[in-house]
Amino acid sequence: MPGNSQVSRRQRSTRVKLRGAIPAQVLLESGREIQARLNQLSENGGLLSLENPLDEGIQVATLFKVGATSFRCRSKMMFPMWATRGCLQPFRFVELSDENRAGLSLELENLVQGGPVEAQTE
Repeated sequence: MPGNSQVSRRQRSTRVKLRGAIPAQVLLESGREIQARLNQLSENGGLLSLENPLDEGIQVATLFKVGATSFRCRSKMMFPMWATRGCLQPFRFVELSDENRAGLSLELENLVQGGPVEAQTE
């Protein structure tokens, strides 16, 4: 094994803590609409604040607006965590076009540069 080999690491995308500042809608396949708030957002997914958890693994459409751009993305719900009020449920985008991903990246960078939210890059 070479002594100077480096492991290639993919840099994690910027995550922005929104603290529930952005409203979102979750559309279930049954047609039911659930109101939520975005607590965190990245190019890969985010964290929703919900009154009641959704089943892990279900696919939904998430709708939200960041800056001047509206997004409607297919997402997969992940394991929920109970919070003081309701629950926090992570989700991962399963369908996000290159155009939407670029737009989301731009809006997230705008939030990092001048928004009142807290950003993390790891």
